[in-house]
Amino acid sequence: MIPFVVNKRSIPRGKIKVPGDKSIAHRALLISAVAGGVTVIRNFPIHDDSRATLNALVALGVKISGTHTRRSNQISVWGRGGLLSRPRKPIFVNNSGTTLRLLLGILAGQDFKTKLTAGKYLKLRPMNRVNIPLRMMGAGIIARNKGSQEYPPIIISGNISLLGISYFLPVASAQVKSAILLAGLSAKGKTRVIERIATRDHTERMLKLFGANITIKKNNIILNPGRNLVSPGEIYIPGDISSAAFFIILAAISPNARITIEGVSLNPSRCGIINVLKRMQAKIRLEYAEKNKTKNVEPFGNIIVNSSRLKSTVVNPGEVPSLIDELPVLMVAACFAQGETVIKGVGELRVKETDRINSMIMNLLRMGADIRVVKTGSREDIVINGACALRGAKLESFGDHRTAMSMIVAAMAAKGQSRINDVSCISKSFPGFLSTLKSLIKT
Repeated sequence: MIPFVVNKRSIPRGKIKVPGDKSIAHRALLISAVAGGVTVIRNFPIHDDSRATLNALVALGVKISGTHTRRSNQISVWGRGGLLSRPRKPIFVNNSGTTLRLLLGILAGQDFKTKLTAGKYLKLRPMNRVNIPLRMMGAGIIARNKGSQEYPPIIISGNISLLGISYFLPVASAQVKSAILLAGLSAKGKTRVIERIATRDHTERMLKLFGANITIKKNNIILNPGRNLVSPGEIYIPGDISSAAFFIILAAISPNARITIEGVSLNPSRCGIINVLKRMQAKIRLEYAEKNKTKNVEPFGNIIVNSSRLKSTVVNPGEVPSLIDELPVLMVAACFAQGETVIKGVGELRVKETDRINSMIMNLLRMGADIRVVKTGSREDIVINGACALRGAKLESFGDHRTAMSMIVAAMAAKGQSRINDVSCISKSFPGFLSTLKSLIKT
């Protein structure tokens, strides 16, 4: 356990870069592995989650090499043309839910059996939502049962005679959508995924880049198999907006602050946090990068944020999928906004690495926030009365990287000393978070 102490308010100013986008990196690895040719992935992020996917693919016979330095994070992936190798032992995916769910989609169309094991936090996350549609396509799946839910470890028996399905997503989930589409690459007949609420579209963009026959009509994604995936040669991973969100909000709630975050993904399906903060009167400016020679289908650019006087807002359920990972730190921002902020339909936070509704409310209450959960039928809303001066307190990370970083942001803007009990979990997605934060501090 690594504690972290914040002693006083500081003025964050300067330019920073954040790691490559975690969601895009997972998909770039997985799709490169089953395509033909060699793919060079630039600005690849090195953290616990990306290593989980990388190590899993190596165990499945994929050759991966690269350099990881401060100046260059670049890897090369030798595609297997769709055919992977039976692993010699169970594959450990650590606590990466994206690795587990998307890998299940890839393995559904292989001709061997694989056991996937998970870390202590991922073991507690239900997997029915991905197991059910993959079974419908013909994959054999055995999982640990507890009541009506299924949990890791999971044994999947691939089926080279998978059938395409038409599937309506009962819960908005880009991971489940992606698992079905990845399985659909090996299926007979078209695969259709229907979304009630649109989720991040990195998988669709990446599949198009590799030449898949995929079309999107409103919230219908249709994949027709039979077209071999071919490497585009190079992929550039822009900065992760989920990582950038902590610094965006730190600048917005800190007096006299100004932060520029360079080279960040500005994919419209991920810009929910920007849209909501602008509605809250945050002073945010976007500078889109011009297209460069690197083949890339993800828009990106710089985000410039200045100290702001935030106003309250209402976040509707339809907006939640586009900012699901940023909701914890958005709760922090709401504590500094004038008026009552309501974030509706946040139940999905219960089944992340930890129960993030519980972790954030417990911590913010300790700091003096006026925050509560309101239940309306099966829906859970968070209500925050802002403009209350937060005070330092003893805080807990609950072993969750986003809770830990959100509470560091809150502590930076609060009065008095705060102590977060354990920040080692930050390595899951942003190992350099504390050093990046330190580079901005002007006392």
